[in-house]
Amino acid sequence: MDSTSQNNFHSRHTSHDYAIHSHKFEEYAYVLDFSLRGKSQTIRGREGIIIQAIGESRLTLLELLGVQNVNFDLGERVYIGKEGRNKIISVLGKLQYDSISQSAKNELPSIVEKIVQTNEERFVTYINAAQPITPRIHSLELIPGIGKTYMMSIINEREKQKFTSFADIQSRIGLKDIHKLIAKRIDEEITKETRMTLFVGR
Repeated sequence: MDSTSQNNFHSRHTSHDYAIHSHKFEEYAYVLDFSLRGKSQTIRGREGIIIQAIGESRLTLLELLGVQNVNFDLGERVYIGKEGRNKIISVLGKLQYDSISQSAKNELPSIVEKIVQTNEERFVTYINAAQPITPRIHSLELIPGIGKTYMMSIINEREKQKFTSFADIQSRIGLKDIHKLIAKRIDEEITKETRMTLFVGR
């Protein structure tokens, strides 16, 4: 596909772009799997380089249409914002966990962990600001590995001084590998093992 044809194709199909249910569009996504001669699950009759990915911001599973004759790698971070895409033609729609490939499912845990580590400030901010959901349940308790003891330690310590990093959390309350615990919670939300969501957009 030459650049003119590619631009024409792009302009014809931008109306199908998936706006996640908020005022915000995803800017970046990570490739979970792709097929060079794939068929879309979300838009009937659409064929081409079909990519299954996870959005970096809202952590939703997305189907993308890639530019022909461009290389993609598993785990690659691709730009899917409104302007200036160079590898993605359009965001076709949202996928459910059950509909993604086994390869994508296999890649998901490591890529989610990568997203959490890459966006450390965002998740540390969540730990600093997390509030009770009900009088009996605090949102921090919904993260695997954080029971009432760690929850109280986090609350007490952040009142003294906000946490600045994952390492800071570990050194001050002794909770190891919190990025892995957060990633596990995200995995549970994506696979619908839990009804309540802390991190994943619906």
